Amino acid sequence: MSIQNWSESILVVETMDDPQFTDDLDALSAMVNEKTDQDVVIDLSAVNSLNSSNIAKLLKVRKQIAISNSHKLRLCGVNTHVWGVFLVTGLDKVFDFADNLAMGLASVQIE
Repeated sequence: MSIQNWSESILVVETMDDPQFTDDLDALSAMVNEKTDQDVVIDLSAVNSLNSSNIAKLLKVRKQIAISNSHKLRLCGVNTHVWGVFLVTGLDKVFDFADNLAMGLASVQIE
């Protein structure tokens, strides 16, 4: 599993393409339900495509984080193709993004 506790209050998820991506999002969802006091940074740099199921799972995780524990979710390292999916679906206005993992971690800690 590529989910790590970066600190006591931040989870880092380093994802890959499917099927690993789907498994990671399912595991993350379960972890967020159990431990509600953490911000989440998802590194999408190794993800080359998103499907509707992945998008639905990302939205579910976002909702869990925002509603149940008022913490932050940051997506980072989004490549051009995946960024196009976020733009076309309008989700570029729903999620918060950072250029890379280091920037994502910094932005979560600053806010």
